[in-house]
Amino acid sequence: MTTLNTRVSGTRAGRLTAPAYAYAFFEEFILLYPVYALLFTETGLTVPQISVLFVLWALTSVTLTVPAGALADMIPRRYLLAAAPVVTGTGFALWTLFPSPWIFALGFVLWGAGGALSSGAFEALVYTELEHRGLEDRYARIMGVTRALGVSAVGSATLLAVPAMSQGGYPLVGAASVAACVLCALAALFLPEHRTRSASDGDEEAGPGYRRTLLLGLAEVRDDRAVRAAVLLVILVSAFWGSLDEYVPLLAEDSGVATEDVPLVLLVVWIGVTLGGLLAGPASRLPHPFLAALLVLAAVAIAAGALLTDPVGWVLLAFGFGVCQMMIVVSDARLQDSITGDSRATVTSLADLGTEGLGTSTYLVYAGVFTVLGHGAAFALFATPHLVAALFLARMGRSRSKDRAPAASSKVTRRTGENPKAS
Repeated sequence: MTTLNTRVSGTRAGRLTAPAYAYAFFEEFILLYPVYALLFTETGLTVPQISVLFVLWALTSVTLTVPAGALADMIPRRYLLAAAPVVTGTGFALWTLFPSPWIFALGFVLWGAGGALSSGAFEALVYTELEHRGLEDRYARIMGVTRALGVSAVGSATLLAVPAMSQGGYPLVGAASVAACVLCALAALFLPEHRTRSASDGDEEAGPGYRRTLLLGLAEVRDDRAVRAAVLLVILVSAFWGSLDEYVPLLAEDSGVATEDVPLVLLVVWIGVTLGGLLAGPASRLPHPFLAALLVLAAVAIAAGALLTDPVGWVLLAFGFGVCQMMIVVSDARLQDSITGDSRATVTSLADLGTEGLGTSTYLVYAGVFTVLGHGAAFALFATPHLVAALFLARMGRSRSKDRAPAASSKVTRRTGENPKAS
């Protein structure tokens, strides 16, 4: 009977997971990623000018993330998810066809807008669909696989970019990137979507207006202690590791690794990050103190790995990054479990906004720390915020048992539409 139930639930989830996995892969399978900086420099841009483009990209994303999240709570989320890669792919096409500083700037604005459109919408759609099927306990496992597929896609695109550049140059690399965006958009259109609104939030057919949807999401984060704590945990776990990840090639070169061997270091790190995503499902069932201890080990491993700068160090770095990847998924699952209102994408986008804002400031601070201490010491220093996240997670574990029963009751009430006083 257990095997039959597992098979049936797997079939029900498969209608969601197949297009979701395809979306996660093609979203990151962009051959331009490892070479677009070369395109910029060959067009005549300087490093400061490229840095300005990165800032423009970040500002666009930060500005549009929460408004796009509120929009995803009003209209079908799969349409926004389909539009996101189309917008991004348009930017990549413009870069390839008309390379110039202003076109690069426009492309980064489109890229930032595309990222904002999918911010919060993907997580909200997956969780809501699983909840509709009574399978929300599988959210962490499914999202862990999507994270692992994203890492695999980046690695595959990086490996394919070299022969693609040699065969067709930037036109071929750009065309392949646009094609991946088109496939990503098509995958989004195959995502199932069942969503209902509680009648108390407005007209049952139309739902609340945009402003009210946005305010409902902001109010849930402000007034619900469990949601607020979950949002903060996502930010603490995600922002610093996401920033350090970008500097791994520079750390390897600074440590004396030959340029041709840097991809091997990245491969070791990618393996650790991929395994972390795949282990997120089982990890989501672990108690908070155990997860907090893992975060402490991750912080120590990242710091030690960056300072050792030898094969053992790279393995330690991979372990630390893998735990961080796992904890991103687990903290996101905690956030989705804590949300009881209809503005799920809005709340999730607020967490993304905090992550991007803190991550952007981290880049600036890292640059200053690196000039004084070097990459190894900078990595060690920026691993310490994970100790704060571990402490915060342990405190969440002590209060979770008190809030679990009321939160569960609230979810049942919203899903069934029953009046709790009537019972």
